[in-house]
This record gives sequence, C-alpha cells and structure tokens, in this order.
Amino acid sequence: MTGLMTFDALKTAVHAGEIDTILACLVDMQGRLMGKRFVAEHFVESAWEETHCCVYLLATDLEMYTVEGYQSASWREGYGDYVMKPDLGTIRPMPWLEKTAMVLCDVLDHHTHQEVAHSPRTMLKSQIARASALGLTPMMATELEFFLFTKSYDAIRASGYKSLETLSGYNADYNILLSNRDEGVMRPLRNHLRAAGIPVENSKGEAEEGQEELNIRYSDALNCSDYHTIAKHATKEIAWQQGVSASFLAKWHKDKVGSSTHIHQSFWKDGENVFFDPGAELGMSDLMKSYMAGLLKYAPDVTYFLAPYVNSYKRFQKGTFAPTRAVWSVDNRTAGFRLCGENSKAVRVECRIGGSDLNPYLAIAMQLACGLAGIEEKLTLDAPMSGSAYDTRKGREIPQTLRDAMGTLTRSKMLRGTFGSDVVDHYAHAAAWELEEFDRVVTDYEIARGFERA
Repeated sequence: MTGLMTFDALKTAVHAGEIDTILACLVDMQGRLMGKRFVAEHFVESAWEETHCCVYLLATDLEMYTVEGYQSASWREGYGDYVMKPDLGTIRPMPWLEKTAMVLCDVLDHHTHQEVAHSPRTMLKSQIARASALGLTPMMATELEFFLFTKSYDAIRASGYKSLETLSGYNADYNILLSNRDEGVMRPLRNHLRAAGIPVENSKGEAEEGQEELNIRYSDALNCSDYHTIAKHATKEIAWQQGVSASFLAKWHKDKVGSSTHIHQSFWKDGENVFFDPGAELGMSDLMKSYMAGLLKYAPDVTYFLAPYVNSYKRFQKGTFAPTRAVWSVDNRTAGFRLCGENSKAVRVECRIGGSDLNPYLAIAMQLACGLAGIEEKLTLDAPMSGSAYDTRKGREIPQTLRDAMGTLTRSKMLRGTFGSDVVDHYAHAAAWELEEFDRVVTDYEIARGFERA
C-alpha cells in the first residue's frame, strides 16, 4: 500500500488484515494532530461517518491547559463535544507505524453540523473558496526546517533541557558528508512519507549545526498544509523511533540561527501560472503585483499566525537569514518576501517571515487573505528593494514581539472583515494567554544575571 487510499481500498486492506489501526485526526490551533486510534474494523463499519471530541481541543495551549476566557469553550459551557467528520479523500497509510492508516477530519459544531469557524482547516478552506470564486487555484509549498538532537525526548526532558547536543557538530548547509550523520532519521523520513503519498522531493543540511530542511513538491494549498502537518508529525515520530529527537522550536539557542517555514505561493488557472506574464517586467502579472502588495500591506496584521509564541520572535535577528522588515526583493534572502523564478513560468513569491513553529493551515490562510485583499483593493506594488534588507528603512517593520503582533492582530479591520471578529478574538486570546504564561516565569537568564549582582 502506497499513497492515498480510497475508502474501498481501505476496507479491502482492513478485511485482509493489512490494516488494524486507523488514526482519525483533527488539526489543533498549534498545528498538531489530535484524535483517536480506532480499531480498523469499527472505523470502516461506522466511525467513518463521524466521531466526537471535546471542544477544548481548539481552546488550549501547548500544554493542553484549559485556558479560561474563550467564548467557544469554557467551564461555564461545560466543555461539550465537536463532531470530527473524516475527510475520506485524505486516507493514507502511515508506513512508519505497523498496520496503521490515518484520515484527517474536519471539525463541525455538534448541534448545527456546520464547520467550526476558528478551526484551522476551516479557515484555510474559506480562503481557498474566495480564490476559487475568482477562478483561481492557490498553489503552495512550505519548507520545513528543524534541528536533530542526539538524545531522546524523554532524556532531554529529564535533564531539564540542559546541555543539548545536535547530531552534527558544525554547519551542515548543503554538506553531503556531514548531513550523512542525520540519515538515520532523514532517509526513513523521506521514504516513508513518499510511501504515504506525500511527494517529498529532497532533504538537505541547513545553515546551522544539526539543522535539516525537508522539501515537498508544490501543490494546492490544502494539500500543502496536509503534507506539512503530517511530515512534521512523522519527523518527530521517526526521530523518536531512532532514539533521538527533532525540534521545530523557532529559536533553540541564542547563538544559533533559528528554524523557519518559508511559504512559496502563486495562483493557477487552467493549468497555467497566472502570476506569470512573459511581456511584463520580471515576468510578474498585474494580478501577482496586487497580490504581493496585499502581502506587504497586511504583513503586520497576520504576523501572529507566522510567529505564534514568545520564542518565535527571538528568530528575527539581523544577519541570520530571518527577515526584520516587510519588503520585497528579487532573489534576496534578507527580505521578508522574495521573488523567485523571475521571468519564468515558475515565478512565485516566497514569504520568509514564518518560523518552524507555525500552523501551516493558519499561516497559508493568512497569506491568501492578505493577497486576495490586495487584489480586491487593486493595490499597486512599489519597486523592489535592492541590497540588504537589514540596512533599509523601506517598508514596514515586522512586529518584534508577540505583544506587538497581538496588537496588530486585534486592530486588523481586514481580518475582522474576512474571518469575523469571533475568530480574530479567539486567536488574540490565545496570544494573550501565551504572554500571561511567559510573563509570570522567572527565566534562567534573569537568575544568572542578577542573583549576585543585582
């Protein structure tokens, strides 16, 4: 069994004893797979229609804490159920797990059976529908960057996350010799994901010791997000199976570069890239220019969805290939938005703001919301920046802290008009909780700096 499976093919595999476990998964606010492990026979008999989960799965933090203050889920309302509706077009084997397949689920209101507005998958589907109404298909690709460490998650947790050691000991960027030391994880990851129907193209050592990058083929926006989420999950599971660990933390050490998620994007129609105009400068169509102008105008509004935690903002540092300003440039890795494939049918824009800790459904939904707003408002695109974006005063500064990003999110009229105030307030509350939790912590830095000297 390789690649996507039809429901009939799944039933056949179950009855043949080839599959005995089905993972029914939703995607939570943090971009993680949550759900249930079904006995396969029960799933194909009845659970394929729907199952249920607690509403708190879309109202928790990374620790799964029941955060108070959400309108959609609370002790006051009793934490009832959502419906998990399997999307039978997403059934696939999980070859790194024995006799196991998975299916992604949409999240529905238990009473109305309407999709929950703040569910990440629903938010992305709403923006895909906006593009489809214009006859456009959003095509995307994300680059997954992460670090590999020599010890298991359990051992690192027991150590208090001290003395972390990466699998490779120096910068592995494009280094074939050094990246071979990561192949105990990367080779099975590439091959298992391909067998699961996720079109991995390659992996490479990234720009820091112990850092790897996984690249998956360009596809439509929903598939791109599905691929990203499953690949991230598989990376952690396969690392665990090898007795090591993988981290998608945006910035794990102050002296090391961070990990990003670059988002490549374009619109297609009738099998052609409509961002491409062979007669235009740089091959950029008017549609692409308005789309990019929207990305630039509204970048501060959506930064929270590209950098959702306090740690995320430690990555935005000069000279680290992480951007600090919402400007665009041609094939320039210092800018927040890079024009790639200029003067070719592959012309596209790469958003370089997002960290490896983002939720791809939310991040891509926000890119589409910004770009579509640019098209609807008929925005014009300023000339590209040249030179180092770290030295320019052009463009808008990317919010430098989670508190700043929460403010731009809360004040965004565009996002409130696009997704509704309930959805914006839901995620603004998630940001506020992250800040509240961090603000009450006394860090190791504070103790070491001031214990004796203060």
